[in-house]
Amino acid sequence: MVTIKKRRVGTGTYYYLQHSIRKGPKVQSKEIYLGRKIPKNIEEIKGKLLKTIYEKEWYPLLDRIKEKYSKEIKLMPRSSREKQMEIFASRFTYNTQRIEGSKLTLKETANLLEKGITPKDKPLEDVKEAEAHKRLFYAEVLISKKKDLSLNLVVEWHRNLFQETKPDIAGKIRKHQTRISGSKFIPPLPVEVYPLLREFFKWYDRNKGKIELHHPVELAAFVHLKFVTIHPFGDGNGRISRLMMNFVLNKEGYPMLDIPYSGRNSYYTALERAQVKKVDRAFIQWFMRKYMKENDAYS
Repeated sequence: MVTIKKRRVGTGTYYYLQHSIRKGPKVQSKEIYLGRKIPKNIEEIKGKLLKTIYEKEWYPLLDRIKEKYSKEIKLMPRSSREKQMEIFASRFTYNTQRIEGSKLTLKETANLLEKGITPKDKPLEDVKEAEAHKRLFYAEVLISKKKDLSLNLVVEWHRNLFQETKPDIAGKIRKHQTRISGSKFIPPLPVEVYPLLREFFKWYDRNKGKIELHHPVELAAFVHLKFVTIHPFGDGNGRISRLMMNFVLNKEGYPMLDIPYSGRNSYYTALERAQVKKVDRAFIQWFMRKYMKENDAYS
């Protein structure tokens, strides 16, 4: 966490920027002297401090996760890899759908996607969207090394995800204002959406594959945050952005991430803080910590 500390020395007041990080039972702190006044570009200074810490403390750990994950995958029999991916696909589909209001349980989702058993007394829309999500995950995300993100690709994903349940919005960029239930964040106006999308994909093309700009895991976090903040569709923005996130991770050879429904509150909070205060690092820091925690076995 980055905080501003104020200290009085004699009659003077001095400000410092402090970042604290826990390493096992100990907490280590790093400070930067700001001066006798808080600079106007304090957010920029905070960002640079965190970037330095990421590069020194987190990037090596993330690279170690990739290395150990890659070795494990290479040693694993094909049937075991396929089974592991099937389990991930079911769990990821369950969580990403549940976050958006699906009524299916994890067991019902697994039985549906792995055994073809349709749950009783559950909305048909939830069933069809779960099936469509898994097909999309296998058809697009897992072969991501052969493709790259583009507006046409993402619009096609959205069409495939919702063509059976919401054909009126499937694959269509919204032309109406929308709100997010329970959030203080108000998505961009309809006239802003296309310019923001063009800017987003230009940004992605400039940043992909350039470790000096963003670590691949950090890039995946930015892709998720930036796209879901544009909120270009009438529905399904969270699901599409989480697919995009895993597309980037898989393409770069890193383990994919499943954001659990049970931990949705911290996820929502980090997203909303970044969107409302326009401070990306609020979500990026949450994401990278979450990613390292979920992949602790490889660190």
